Amino acid sequence: MKRIFDKFSHYATKYTGSSYAFLIAVLILIIWGISGPYFQYSDTWQLVINTGTTCVTFLMVFLIQQAQNKDTVAIHLKLNELIAANKYASNRLVSIEDFTEKELETVRKFYTKLAELAKQDQDFYSSHSLDEANKNHKIKITN
Repeated sequence: MKRIFDKFSHYATKYTGSSYAFLIAVLILIIWGISGPYFQYSDTWQLVINTGTTCVTFLMVFLIQQAQNKDTVAIHLKLNELIAANKYASNRLVSIEDFTEKELETVRKFYTKLAELAKQDQDFYSSHSLDEANKNHKIKITN
């Protein structure tokens, strides 16, 4: 069942995000607008478009969220692979998405500091890492 929903949500989000789907939606609105005088702009006429758009929006939220969740996991796995494969990258960042907000804020502050150091260096080719920063910190403590 989950595999069927995965495939369905993939294709649904792919096609509903296309220019053809947009043109069909515009065409439906034009037809609805043109039909207004025929139905004398009645409450039922208005209810048709309101109900239709509400139902489509409600269902699309779940389809888009499912597709987004799958894409996010795939991106995290790809980034984890790159971090794990690079001997200079800090393995502490593998699965950083599981950190608490406080832990993420600590890491963000560290990278903000690294960015400031890089600006001061005026050397765009040098690299800084968490491990390098820890080594530097240990050296400073012992001196």
